[in-house]
Amino acid sequence: MKIFAVGMNYALHNKELHGTLNKTEEPVIFTKADSALLKDHKPFFLPEEMGRVDYETEVVVRICRLGKGIPERFAHRYYDAVTVGIDFTARDLQTRLRSQGLPWELCKGFDGSAVIGDWVPLAPSDDVQNLHFHLEVNGQTVQQGCTADMLYRIDELIAYISRFFTLKTGDLLYTGTPAGVGPVHINDLLTGYLEDRKVLEMRVK
Repeated sequence: MKIFAVGMNYALHNKELHGTLNKTEEPVIFTKADSALLKDHKPFFLPEEMGRVDYETEVVVRICRLGKGIPERFAHRYYDAVTVGIDFTARDLQTRLRSQGLPWELCKGFDGSAVIGDWVPLAPSDDVQNLHFHLEVNGQTVQQGCTADMLYRIDELIAYISRFFTLKTGDLLYTGTPAGVGPVHINDLLTGYLEDRKVLEMRVK
């Protein structure tokens, strides 16, 4: 199983981190180790030695078939379910790595950093580019978004990634986070919603 993720795919999030609304020339793709996966509502153990760790709430897509060099017009055939996930990011470490021009794996791919909620199957009539989602921390909404606001749509991302990687059944795609990211603390309760459906609930320890 491979875990793909997209950076800077919502303009307002780009502005809050980088001060610009600009769209990147190509999608910004990174990967997470399979040991990053955290599912079944298990707790996230905060790695305090890594400094500040931020939540980044995202729609996650599940790949359902083998594919390589997938044309964008056929990309919708290669995923069958969505959920809300959290791309935990060691922000202090990320800042240091960026300043040195180093890769992101350490700040993005550490154990437990790829949270997924319960899968919601997609029907042929579902519009994956019009899904609303949000995250609550201790009962307060802290982040919300809609897939209509993505700079690169899901089908575009799948076509792009499949130019470089063979997609396989069970691979995951984290599609980017909207504005509103922030730090987590021990004992925080994180709850994620896809439309009005609660699909994710987990505690920080």
